[in-house]
Amino acid sequence: MPDCNPYLILKLSQELFKKSPDALDDGERQRVTTVASRQAQIEQRILATDEAMRVMLPDDSLAKSLEEIRQRYPSEEEFQSDLERHRLNQADLHDALRRELTVEAVLERVASRSAKVSDTDIEIFYLTNSERFRRPETRRLSQILVTVNEQLAGSERPAALAKIESIRARLLKSPERFAEQAVKHSECPTAMNGGSLGEVPRGKLYAELEPVAFALDANQISTVAESPLGFHLLRCDAISLEQILPLGEVRERIRTHLDESRRKICQKAWISQLFKNT
Repeated sequence: MPDCNPYLILKLSQELFKKSPDALDDGERQRVTTVASRQAQIEQRILATDEAMRVMLPDDSLAKSLEEIRQRYPSEEEFQSDLERHRLNQADLHDALRRELTVEAVLERVASRSAKVSDTDIEIFYLTNSERFRRPETRRLSQILVTVNEQLAGSERPAALAKIESIRARLLKSPERFAEQAVKHSECPTAMNGGSLGEVPRGKLYAELEPVAFALDANQISTVAESPLGFHLLRCDAISLEQILPLGEVRERIRTHLDESRRKICQKAWISQLFKNT
């Protein structure tokens, strides 16, 4: 089994656990070692192929990769210190990056052999996976919130309820003033945006507010509703009913998904063949 170089251990520790190798627990260290061992074997096989021999890396690719790593550190001194701490010198790092870039270039060439996605492929996928493109009902909502604070004069529960009922009475006479009243009276950060909560699906509001919000008609203002935050007035600005997104909206998303899937299948099949040939 190929030895796992320190660069690969360092990279996988960050990718899998967002930690440096010396911060891994025993289970995490074993996971990193297992994955690194397998990746090292795959890298070795790929680099021994004719495809790898034909790769010509752009002159600046290695420098760019090295610079991307350097930019993760606040200073050159910390960068060099981290290399030493993980038993990496500049030559080892350059070699590891060159190998990594070569493998990526080979796999990109292999992936380019995958079958191109046709419009028919997209339409078939759309028809057979329609549930994946179901958009739930949403409401575009605005709110005015008056909080309750029994320790603050004028914000006790009876005072807060009286305040929001007064606001509602004004809005029933002049609904167009909702944003203005939100700016003046709402104690929610959304007040600066006229109380707008944006598009809200089910499951995002407090349990006490959701049935109120989703019972509203467009442009209707709710009765006073109470949540753990305090008292709310909700306005439904618009309703978007549940629907299956039309093919035109998701065509390119499907194309990307199918293309990526085919590329990965092509790469995996090619790598599997490398191991069968030995």
